[in-house]
Amino acid sequence: MDIGLSSACFYPLETEKSIVRAGETGVKTIEIFMNADSEFEPAFVKNMADICNYYGMKVSSVHTMGSFTESYHLFSSYKRRFFEAKDTSFKRHFDVMHTLGAKHLVLHGIKKPGSIPDEEYFDRFGELTLMGKAEGLLVCQENVVHYRSENPDFLASMGEYIGDDFNMVFDIKQSIRTGLNPYEFAEKLHKYIRHIHISDHNDEFDCIVPCKNGVFDFKKFFDLMKSLGYTGDFIVELYENGFEKDKELTFAIEKLKKLL
Repeated sequence: MDIGLSSACFYPLETEKSIVRAGETGVKTIEIFMNADSEFEPAFVKNMADICNYYGMKVSSVHTMGSFTESYHLFSSYKRRFFEAKDTSFKRHFDVMHTLGAKHLVLHGIKKPGSIPDEEYFDRFGELTLMGKAEGLLVCQENVVHYRSENPDFLASMGEYIGDDFNMVFDIKQSIRTGLNPYEFAEKLHKYIRHIHISDHNDEFDCIVPCKNGVFDFKKFFDLMKSLGYTGDFIVELYENGFEKDKELTFAIEKLKKLL
């Protein structure tokens, strides 16, 4: 269990430069967000691994490159795209994860309203989950606003349908953007949560650096998750307008570790 940082915090800086920048904050756990086809080339992936090793960073998770196109490639009513994508563009993430030592693959899934019924979506996601399981990896559904996964009842149904192999990434800012209490959201779905994205918020902004001008009670949240049996990492995931200087991230991570 650790407090980590997502390379997405520095987007649109190139991925390898984002990893360096994360390393310079002193963080020891990282999530890597893939952003271009060239970043799947073996030499590029090895370079990312070398950077992580240089800074002593563990890669906890990889975020799929096509998060905004998953509804089209994997979860549309045109089934041929699913069968082609899962064996090519989707599976190549596994090779990256093996090289980097990452355990979790993060998907956004199907947007609202989507073109296939829930049960078909659950079947397809379950198939991807079993592909990952066969390679010792966890394929995870993230809760995301404007996606079906924004609804905790949908996720609960997904978990009941897929069973013990269902894995989730819980994102605090996404529950805030959906207008839902993050503590209640996490408690309802805790048995499926394997990975967590954290951020802070206040009355003006829904995604800001933790422990500065926000109102989220991280001590309460950490204690809740530990009491529910969670043993995974907590990854700070912001957007470039969520902080001003990298030293804010260093300060936040150090403070969060004291609360953990």
